[in-house]
Amino acid sequence: MPIRVAIVSPEREVWSGDADMVIARTTEGEIGVLPRHVPLLGVLVQGGEVRIKIGNETLTVAVDGGFLSVTDQGVSILAEHATLSTPTT
Repeated sequence: MPIRVAIVSPEREVWSGDADMVIARTTEGEIGVLPRHVPLLGVLVQGGEVRIKIGNETLTVAVDGGFLSVTDQGVSILAEHATLSTPTT
């Protein structure tokens, strides 16, 4: 059962899709989000990254501040700036 993820910046939607896990660095430390995670709101660190696990692949998104929101509908990442890198296995 995957979790729905959307990463957006003020300019555009950077990435959206289903993932097995999301890992993000917040001001409280690194957090991992799996499907059916409890709702939460986190503040992303400046110059951090978000890793999205999809099967054996990992997408990395460089983010420069913003917020992470986890709800029953999925994970929303609202970043001031976000750049998607190439997937790795």
